[in-house]
Amino acid sequence: MSRPAAVRQPGFLTRMRARLNKGDSWLTYDLRNLLPGDTVDQDALDEIETQLLLADVGVEATRRVMDRLQTLYDGGALRTPRDLGKALREHLGALLTPCEGPLEIPEHTRPFVILMVGVNGAGKTTTIGKLAHKLRDEGLSVMLAAGDTFRAAAVEQLQDWGARNEVPVIAQGSGADPASVAYDAYAAAKARGTDVLIVDTAGRLHTQGNLMEELKKVRRVIAKHDPYAPHEVMLVVDATTGGNALQQAVQFHEAVGLTGITVTKLDGSARGGVVFAIAERLALPIRFIGVGEGVEDLGPFQAEAFMDAMFRE
Repeated sequence: MSRPAAVRQPGFLTRMRARLNKGDSWLTYDLRNLLPGDTVDQDALDEIETQLLLADVGVEATRRVMDRLQTLYDGGALRTPRDLGKALREHLGALLTPCEGPLEIPEHTRPFVILMVGVNGAGKTTTIGKLAHKLRDEGLSVMLAAGDTFRAAAVEQLQDWGARNEVPVIAQGSGADPASVAYDAYAAAKARGTDVLIVDTAGRLHTQGNLMEELKKVRRVIAKHDPYAPHEVMLVVDATTGGNALQQAVQFHEAVGLTGITVTKLDGSARGGVVFAIAERLALPIRFIGVGEGVEDLGPFQAEAFMDAMFRE
């Protein structure tokens, strides 16, 4: 007897579309639900502005988009809900396109060091595990550094991900100096010829100055091995925190110089608008987005696919 065919799992883009559209914000509705009439009037524009702000698109991004929509309306170019939907998609999409920047691991840089930062609860350690899985699937060797030495069970959580992905984890005792962990991990990665070293750090509020200084120390210590390291400083933000995610991005960037952002938990809230707010304010590459708990639910950010998911008909 022939073996039954394996059930084909839906791809990341399909899952993203389904999960972004679970929410109840304007981002996941057909515009006809928001604008039931056949014509666009000023009240409709005002409602769009309100919905943009409620969806955490942010004041600056909302102002830019609304200025363009108002100009089109005043010029007679927005007559129907279809016109408005097309223009809204175009101008929101224009915010995201410059932020489409996949994470690239150059062959001449070994180990390539990724420093992961973010606040508690954003999904940082889980993102590390998923990223390690992704890189392993791409044929790269990976090592993890357990630099979160203060949170209870943080090292064990990272070690669990290491075991699951069959990648080594460099750790020290509870309360160890995170910079020391990072320094030793780099030396180990270099000695073993590891392609990518991912350094976990303690989750911290962006308002905690002493902990931000600790992050700067970790950066300086890694740079003693390689003046260009860390090669990627990636902030993980939780989409469900809305405007707070934008503030975290701004202050982490000021403190440690971010090079990329991962947005998690886009399946858990209708507040995906924070992606636009971050894009408008910082114009940093959005490396990945997370739409679920599984390792397959972390995927590269693609602006057009993201817009398709939100404006699907």
